[in-house]
Amino acid sequence: MDAPPAACKTPAAAAAAVLVARFHRQHPLRAGSLIVTLFGDSLLPRGGAIALGSLIELAAPFGLNERLVRTATARLAQDGWLAARRVGKRSEYRLTEDGRAQFAEATERIYGEAGANWSGRWTLVVLPTLPAAQRQRLRRELAWQGYGELSTGVFAHPEARAPGTAGPGSARAQWPVGTLEFDADLAASATDAALIAKGWDLKALALRYRAFAGRFERVLAALREPPDPQTGFILRTLLIHEYRRLHLRDPLLPERLLPPDWPGTRAAQLCRALYSAVFAASEAYLSKVGAQLTGALPPADAAVLERFGGVAP
Repeated sequence: MDAPPAACKTPAAAAAAVLVARFHRQHPLRAGSLIVTLFGDSLLPRGGAIALGSLIELAAPFGLNERLVRTATARLAQDGWLAARRVGKRSEYRLTEDGRAQFAEATERIYGEAGANWSGRWTLVVLPTLPAAQRQRLRRELAWQGYGELSTGVFAHPEARAPGTAGPGSARAQWPVGTLEFDADLAASATDAALIAKGWDLKALALRYRAFAGRFERVLAALREPPDPQTGFILRTLLIHEYRRLHLRDPLLPERLLPPDWPGTRAAQLCRALYSAVFAASEAYLSKVGAQLTGALPPADAAVLERFGGVAP
């Protein structure tokens, strides 16, 4: 693993080193998942393409060596997320159109604010008998969209959209033939809590949110002054890497259906504060290290400043 930043003696750099060590305790080490975070958070706003040599350099502070980066990017290309091009001996990876679409959907969920008020009505879906592989694929798509499974093949969501309007690109089909869909009111308002308890494990999700918040509140407390560029980049990337993997499991239920003092709200507020605190430093690091085959990365799209409801540049 590479040495921590030169400014390791600062509290911020020490906090970054703790997060990198935690990332390395994963078994197996998921290099591809971190590269997905890099593309979605840092590179998509700056053109969505990067020279392989620059990507290797960006991944080095996280302890990912050249072999791991090359293998992971090749697999992401095989899966349709990335497309490669070569100029002489140099390579560049660019997000595919499908990859951009999937990142756009994830970006809306990760950085967006809570949706509009809920009317109180429910969408209920009863699936027909399906082959096992198709059933599992559709269950993943429904979970992405926030549906809860009440019993085998029966799903619910507060006024949800049909498959294909959100979620992974591999599951853009409409409902299977024979699906029954209901727009319904519950018999009594008191049954909302019972339905939530049956379809979603909010207790487990709340525990993970609290652990996340506790970890990154310590990081925010360590930022007594603006971090150096590399430290800012590490903190930003691992903040979003951990939040992305947690938040995309969140069904994003309407506020009135959530327990009091829902820790997901605290986690989102913490992300906004920490992201703002490290944003300028991390962008400076990207500008210094990142490059496309044609030259420097383009400036970040202004929309990046709208993340989490508004990020201080």
